[in-house]
Amino acid sequence: MKDETIDIEQYTEIFKALAHPTRLTIAYNLMFKPECNVSRMSECLGIPQPTVSQHLSILKNAKVLVGYRNGNQICYKVENPKVISILKQLSNK
Repeated sequence: MKDETIDIEQYTEIFKALAHPTRLTIAYNLMFKPECNVSRMSECLGIPQPTVSQHLSILKNAKVLVGYRNGNQICYKVENPKVISILKQLSNK
């Protein structure tokens, strides 16, 4: 049985990306902070910058986050409406 009303494959990729506690934390916190760079995330999470970068890569590939250049740094934010809806359910907002 195939449900034509939602894109199951896209939701599957989103849920797989969000299944890791660190990635869920990154995406969830970006809901309340419009943008953030890797250095700041590393500082806040208390994990090495290369580890944060690996998690960000997974989130970007799943289209959970987008990255864009702001001067000499890359900032990240959540723009995907499906992800926003999922994360809002977690916060009940």
